[in-house]
Amino acid sequence: MQIQKVFNNNIVLALSNQQEIVVMGKGIGFQKKVGDELDAALIEKTFVLQDNDTAMISQVYVDMPEEEIDVVLAIIKLAEATLQESFQSNLYITLADHLKFAFERVKKGLVVKNPLSYEVKKFYPVEHELGRQALALVKERLNVTLDESEATAIALHIVNAEKDGPLLERTVQITRIVQEIMDVVRLHYGRELDESDVSYNRFTTHLQYFAQRIVTKTMQGTNDSFLFEQVRANYPEAFACTDKIKVYAEEAHHFAMGRDEQVYLTIHIQKLMNK
Repeated sequence: MQIQKVFNNNIVLALSNQQEIVVMGKGIGFQKKVGDELDAALIEKTFVLQDNDTAMISQVYVDMPEEEIDVVLAIIKLAEATLQESFQSNLYITLADHLKFAFERVKKGLVVKNPLSYEVKKFYPVEHELGRQALALVKERLNVTLDESEATAIALHIVNAEKDGPLLERTVQITRIVQEIMDVVRLHYGRELDESDVSYNRFTTHLQYFAQRIVTKTMQGTNDSFLFEQVRANYPEAFACTDKIKVYAEEAHHFAMGRDEQVYLTIHIQKLMNK
């Protein structure tokens, strides 16, 4: 493989079988220039570039300190080993870009809280734990302390990069919808929810799928009128709460909740709040 461009000591652009690829490895670009042959023994990772990736990698990595790049690569390597995934260029770009600005914010004393931390921890526990381990790596190798909420941002980048995973924008949207519906329930009953209850976990799981249906505008169910009337009569308080959720879905997301969906939500809320 012949070097086409040296981004830094650890990342180069190479030509392999007339195809441009990014090659990563410790010291693989050290004192190298265009036209040199790569040392195959130093190669740790290769991936084929997508559209505009060359410019984006150059922009992100060209002035990034080597020790910070090492941390980015270590975080991705950890994520690949944990999730049994092989990540492509998008994570190398988005994660490096995010951490680059996170480090700059720390130097300026700026802290940006992530409002989705709680929900991401619930819905993506493995990725969130990877985010926490990433913060530990940053602290250990760079002696930089990032805010705990940065674990959420790192987790979302990993979720977005997973094979067959949701797009980051959709992930954030779904998570925010779940958070807002939880707030409707809390406000309706005037108390916090019991997170230790198994009903809470079942409810959040159901809400996650409901939020996905809102985002994709997918209706579900057969609108069983008999069951609908039975639930409305037997669980009036929980049903009243789902009426508010229905209004929220219609006004905020232009989604018309079906009767079956309202039945399921009512039963989940009844079980949760009856404790």
